[in-house]
Amino acid sequence: MSTEESLLPGDQPQPNTGTQCSTLPTEDVYNRFGHGEKKVILAIVSLTGLVPMFVSGCFVPLIPQISKDLNSSPATVSLGVSLAVLANSLGIMFWSAYSSFYGRRTIYLCGMPFTILGSFGVAASTNISSLLFWRFVQTFGCSGGHALGAATIGDIYRLEERGSAMGTFFGATLFGLAIAPPVGGALSQYWSWRGFQAAVGVWSILQMLLLAFFFPETAYPGSRGIDRAQGSRKLFVWINPFRCLVFLRSPNIMTITLMNTFALISDYGFPRVSLTCFKGAKYGIESEGLVGALFLPNGFGNFVGSSLAGRISDKMVRRAKEKRNGIWVPEDRLRAVWIGGLVLVPISVTLSGFTTAYVDGTVGLIINLVCFFTNGIGVDMVLTPIGAYTIDIMPSRGAEVMAAITAFRSLLLAPVSALFIPSVETIGVAATNSISGIFAVLGYSLIWLTIRYGAQMRAYVDVGYPEFDTQALDDYTLDDIEY
Repeated sequence: MSTEESLLPGDQPQPNTGTQCSTLPTEDVYNRFGHGEKKVILAIVSLTGLVPMFVSGCFVPLIPQISKDLNSSPATVSLGVSLAVLANSLGIMFWSAYSSFYGRRTIYLCGMPFTILGSFGVAASTNISSLLFWRFVQTFGCSGGHALGAATIGDIYRLEERGSAMGTFFGATLFGLAIAPPVGGALSQYWSWRGFQAAVGVWSILQMLLLAFFFPETAYPGSRGIDRAQGSRKLFVWINPFRCLVFLRSPNIMTITLMNTFALISDYGFPRVSLTCFKGAKYGIESEGLVGALFLPNGFGNFVGSSLAGRISDKMVRRAKEKRNGIWVPEDRLRAVWIGGLVLVPISVTLSGFTTAYVDGTVGLIINLVCFFTNGIGVDMVLTPIGAYTIDIMPSRGAEVMAAITAFRSLLLAPVSALFIPSVETIGVAATNSISGIFAVLGYSLIWLTIRYGAQMRAYVDVGYPEFDTQALDDYTLDDIEY
């Protein structure tokens, strides 16, 4: 019978130095920490996940002020955004690969000094070259927060609790992404950009102290490469950071990556780019602070949606196991995606596009704000079940799978975000947003295929999955599981 506790007591997972078969942890793994300890750990990783959101989200509103202070053009300073995308992609693969070998705590503590030095370096920059260099260091250091946080949750929460915990984590981090623009907008008007960067450095110091004194190692006992390494390999071992990309060969992981990307296209292009460049001007909002404040409904939607999605996905897992007399199928969790992926995201993004094109005044603004809130809920109802599913299918390699998804997603989001404004100028905001909604529906069709054919897809390209009991499902069909 396939349960998450199918690894026999005494069995030891193999060290994570390659793409060998993953293993399912025993029940004892989740009893290492009490309920209160798990809450503290979850709070710490959620706070750590906020750092990269503020580092990336607050930079764009500061570009005019930075370019004026450094006697450079906004276009040149904006290279820091592209450089940050590169640093984030490289960093998340690097830190996740080493977290599988040395553990979560060690890698958290290794990354924070880069963020601290990078933040103070950016604050002290006197020319564009030093700014871009320290910007890269800063983003590289904090880039592992997303993948490491998700992996940590998989380390300490059992299957039926994992979705809710993941919802809390995603809700906190994405809410940070939503409030970062208004914070950056306010800072650009009322404070110095150097002061803000120095404040990020101080925040990172406090975060590092919190990790050092209150964050234990959470990786499964015996699962780290260092647990079996000998001699000099205990001090340092070279691990190819790009090895995580091999996971994208799996149809299961590629489908959830595409759905993840299509959902975030609506979140990045809508409302972020369109709000800053089009909607603010259309509705007579010129203040940078007020434009930034319009992001808040989207952030509140993220917070609400993540909590709902986590609980719904856990409920679906429990109900499906009961229907099958205890047999667990990982793809059951993905059933929670349909509300956000098929309904909320495509409808909200399309409605906002037509509202912006054809509805003026206060009524149009209110409808857009409702759409922002709804989109925030929908996006998190996609990301949260997908994040938990990633840990479900690769429990000891979750950080690396999350890194592969994030890196590939960044590769796709960068050109799509760049095309959003030209698309609006060419075919209009209604058509552009409708295309975004169509992509969301297309992404859900991939999720539907994964739900129905997940076992066959895992067998088609096995990238080290645990041995799930697929033969036990012969007496059950998808139609037997009602939701």
